Amino acid sequence: MSQPTAAEWLDIADGFLRTCNFPNCVGAIDGKHIRVVKPIRSGSRYYNYKNYFSVVLMAVLDANYCFRYIDVGAYGSSSDSAVFGYSTFGRLLASNSLQLPAPQLLPGTTFPAMPYVFVADEAFALGANMMRPYSSRGLTTERRVFNYRLTRARRVVECAFGILANKWRFLHSPIHFKIETAIKAVKAACVLHNFVRQRDGFNFEDTLSHSLGPTQLTAVRGNAHGAHVRDHFTRYFMSTEGALPWQMEAIEA
Repeated sequence: MSQPTAAEWLDIADGFLRTCNFPNCVGAIDGKHIRVVKPIRSGSRYYNYKNYFSVVLMAVLDANYCFRYIDVGAYGSSSDSAVFGYSTFGRLLASNSLQLPAPQLLPGTTFPAMPYVFVADEAFALGANMMRPYSSRGLTTERRVFNYRLTRARRVVECAFGILANKWRFLHSPIHFKIETAIKAVKAACVLHNFVRQRDGFNFEDTLSHSLGPTQLTAVRGNAHGAHVRDHFTRYFMSTEGALPWQMEAIEA
């Protein structure tokens, strides 16, 4: 999983626009717990809030359900934000070293140029290149539409985890290996997932459920620049150029 070039980031963004109707999106991010047998002399470091032992699989997905980056092995007791912040990908994003394309106009607009972003859930800090949903408290119609549009893009993570777990069945139960071997097995499964996905596609039924547990949701504060970018996306999704014909019915369903 080599780091995408600027041209490859543009191809990923095109995929999210075509399949998820989210412009300037270059990845969906989430973390999942992978069950393991308690490592020897590990104390409670691998014991997570769901009351079992695990390591965290942190992943960045494209719209084709392929893993573009993974980090495997963080303690199960860690939160998504902590795992992501200490990961290589998180540090590259924070230092603007991912070779993301320059900001670009949203389709149908003439101003302003918007940055390319990743979509994630509430566990991740809002930033100029990281979009998360609005808080569920006091949602306006515009914010509900944004949350719906973001969810459409972010669901590729859940689908990919479903495909992964249902294809490689050892992920449905605790992995009975030493922790180093378990990490290698998960990495191998992710690489094989990409190979099979590109060769054979997938069955939709494989994406409907999986046994990988969600990581702990810990509130993380964002920054003002990220809030400004999110608000502009919100206005765009309500505009003539950016609205979807069915989005109002979807948020009322």
